[in-house]
Amino acid sequence: MAYQRVKQPKISDVIMEQLEAMILEGSLKPGQQLPPERTLASQFEVSRPSLREALQKLSARGLIISRQGGGSFVSENIGSSIVDPLTELFSTHPEAQYDLLEFRHALEGVSAYYAALRCTEADKERLQACYVDLQEAHDEKLFEQETKADAEFHLAIAEASHNAVLLHTMRSLFTLLHKNIYANLESIYPKRDTRERIHHQHQVLLEAIVAENPEKARNAAHDHLAFVEEAIIEQSKDSTRQERAMRRSGA
Repeated sequence: MAYQRVKQPKISDVIMEQLEAMILEGSLKPGQQLPPERTLASQFEVSRPSLREALQKLSARGLIISRQGGGSFVSENIGSSIVDPLTELFSTHPEAQYDLLEFRHALEGVSAYYAALRCTEADKERLQACYVDLQEAHDEKLFEQETKADAEFHLAIAEASHNAVLLHTMRSLFTLLHKNIYANLESIYPKRDTRERIHHQHQVLLEAIVAENPEKARNAAHDHLAFVEEAIIEQSKDSTRQERAMRRSGA
């Protein structure tokens, strides 16, 4: 029987695969700068020429951007499948907001479930840090910062799910998610107690994940989004009633 010779993988290919895995799992984020070549070579325990070859291969695949004298960065285009023109269409068509909320029900319920099932201590610290940012913006009533922190909190949950598809789907939707949260909260926050109730729902969701209770986390995510949807529908009805009353009064 003839045996085929087992080929040793090139060191640069091994480095490339490890960096690809780090990008895929979210350890390296879009736009993040990689450590200097000297540091990376030391961490991988390889020569700088082998490392440089791996970076060149990643650059050819569009995963790494190298800047002359400025280092190497993870491409910011990774996962950017939802482009600005489509984002604008979603923003200008109110019915699409309900479609996005419906999609978020499915996506974020699963994210919360797996985050509670798989989160590490580092994930819990990241989630709690995001919640602190959200709390500070909430206390100071800084609406812009609060909506961004809200989106970051939900993205951190996807990161804690340790599911690469969930994570990169959420990342690709981040701009759309932020705009959706902004539009939703802008319309419903003026209503009495709404802001406090939504903030409390975030706390319940965080506690369920940190307590590693998947069912409770999934239910908390669904309850939160169901409340937002109901509040938006009620606000829309209020606006319609007010417009009708103004027309009747001739205002």
